[in-house]
Amino acid sequence: MEALFSSIRYDLNCLDEEAYDSRIDAVLTYLDNPAQYVPKRGKLSTYLMEIGKRRAIDQIRSRTARHRREKEFAAVLELGATTPKEEMNLKIEARELWTEVEKAMPSESDRKTLQLILAGERSTEVLAKELGLENLPLHKRQKEVKRHRDRLLNALKSLGNKL
Repeated sequence: MEALFSSIRYDLNCLDEEAYDSRIDAVLTYLDNPAQYVPKRGKLSTYLMEIGKRRAIDQIRSRTARHRREKEFAAVLELGATTPKEEMNLKIEARELWTEVEKAMPSESDRKTLQLILAGERSTEVLAKELGLENLPLHKRQKEVKRHRDRLLNALKSLGNKL
């Protein structure tokens, strides 16, 4: 067993835990189905070594992929991190932009509906209620909500082009 561990550890340059786990997996795989081992094809130690090495390679790939994902995630967090000054500037800009939206859309209902849309609301019922269209038949309500949604987004796009 020690030779199996050493061979996996040094041939594949993996961590001790990975080599240990691979060694145990190889033995358990053999014990689960000893009929798969064919003595005519080679020694039992060679058979166990091949199983152990395949398991170790799988673990190495998994570890490498995990490190890559963690590194990418950390990079995203670093890019997304803002300083308090940047946050304050963003809030000031947002407040100034919202003032422009209020000038371009004098209707309180339109502004509230736009806030819902920008917050990610997609429910026809919620948007219809804000627009005062909840009493319309379903098909007509859906059509009117879509029309208003498109109108508001086009107005917002137009405002963005002006600024």
